[in-house]
Amino acid sequence: MPRRSYDQYCAVARALDAVGDRWTLLIVRELLGGSRRYTDLHADLPGVSTDMLASRLKDMERDKLLTRRRLAPPAAASVYELTPRGRALLPALTALADWGAPALTERRPTDAVRAHWFAVPLMARLARHFAGGPVRVVDVVLDEGTFHLVLDPPEAPAAPDGPTAPAVRYADGPAPRPDAVLRMDTATCTALAEDRLTLAEALAAGRVVRSGPEERAATRPVPG
Repeated sequence: MPRRSYDQYCAVARALDAVGDRWTLLIVRELLGGSRRYTDLHADLPGVSTDMLASRLKDMERDKLLTRRRLAPPAAASVYELTPRGRALLPALTALADWGAPALTERRPTDAVRAHWFAVPLMARLARHFAGGPVRVVDVVLDEGTFHLVLDPPEAPAAPDGPTAPAVRYADGPAPRPDAVLRMDTATCTALAEDRLTLAEALAAGRVVRSGPEERAATRPVPG
């Protein structure tokens, strides 16, 4: 299928030629957390049809935003992952999340939710809170599930078509060895995402409960 274009010699128009279609940026949101199978993407993009998802993935592969890779046996499945060019969309998604966060004032009855959807707006907030400290990997535990953030992963390759960076900014599920675990309800997470509440304020108010190696070390008896 030929690329649809605004046919405007403009950087914004060129960007929208590649990512302006419905579902494209939400697919990027999912793949920023690492490689995903088609079935995983479909499960975490409620409302998208199988035909639409397949079409968008083909478009994004054509535009070098993602690649498809076959897993070695016994998995025998294909996964999709972002190219460095696709990963470079993170600041754009962060800006969109900041702009859209005030609209999260009330959850509508028809709204789906996944825990890791809060990862993009929380990245900058948590990175700011933990700046200069030893915490790099943070588990965030909500009633809807758990995801983890990597606050300062190694830089991605500079080449636009180079291999996908090995580190991820966030991923669904708990990290193998988190430096800190933050437990909170969805309302608190929303307030943090909107920047109406800082993590320090939430911890002080008891709305976020923190645990992790530092806390366990602090409570361990000192050898005599």
